Amino acid sequence: MHVLVTGATGFVGRHLVSALLERGCCVRAVARNAEVAQSMAWIDSVEFVAADIHAADLDVVALTEGIDVLAHLAWPGLPNYQALFHFEHNLFADYAFIKRVIEAGVSQVLVTGTCFEYGMQNGPLDEDVIPQPSNPYGLAKNTLRLFLESFQQEHLFTLQWVRLFYLHGAGQNPNSLLASLDRAVEAGDKSFNMSAGEQLRDYLAIDTTAGYLAEILLRRDFSGVINCCSGQPISVRALVEQQLSARGASIELNLGHYSYSAHEPMAFWGVTERLQQVLARPSSLQMTCCAERDN
Repeated sequence: MHVLVTGATGFVGRHLVSALLERGCCVRAVARNAEVAQSMAWIDSVEFVAADIHAADLDVVALTEGIDVLAHLAWPGLPNYQALFHFEHNLFADYAFIKRVIEAGVSQVLVTGTCFEYGMQNGPLDEDVIPQPSNPYGLAKNTLRLFLESFQQEHLFTLQWVRLFYLHGAGQNPNSLLASLDRAVEAGDKSFNMSAGEQLRDYLAIDTTAGYLAEILLRRDFSGVINCCSGQPISVRALVEQQLSARGASIELNLGHYSYSAHEPMAFWGVTERLQQVLARPSSLQMTCCAERDN
């Protein structure tokens, strides 16, 4: 299977590329910064294209030649979830790009959505919960899904909309919770500033996430919305303490230093029933791979 991955050098993208290669897929990796791409361990195992997918002069026909599936992860401007450019620019530019890819002949598209599409709803969230996005990022992502679902009425293609929850691991934003904690430990700080830590979240390691994304992509008979998460709520404080224990580190937690986020509910997590059902299906690994096509 030949997969076009956008945002290939991003936090999720770099791990997805590795997961796809491990499964025998051929990858055409797209990112804007060729220098960053050269630092990726997989650079010699993919066809890399340095391009801005939002550029008006992008040759989409050439970019998608021989491609079976688009894995669309690119989305500039994160983690600034409150910025208006998410729906003033990214939404329309992304829709235009994906539409051109489909019109060029790619019949399967996987797009990463976000748990922020659910908005300020608490408790376990399954895919049938009506989205109520409360920040520009969640609104833009959810609207893009609606745009693409409307386009399906005119053009037949498979849309796999994968809602990511909270991710952690190598390559994450250096200002994210666990990355900040690791930095404090390594610096020998005496204390670590954080919220009271009572909020419940759904965290998933990035390697596991990338594996799930690759496996969903290989289930070519699946079309629809799917949560990509652990399904296991954990308090932020417990997560931090768990990380400290795993590292054998000790640091005083300055609980309550930061107030709780105004754009996140206190307790929410994803339901994984659909994810488990999809992963239980036979994959498309038996499809012709690049080595077989070249013979």
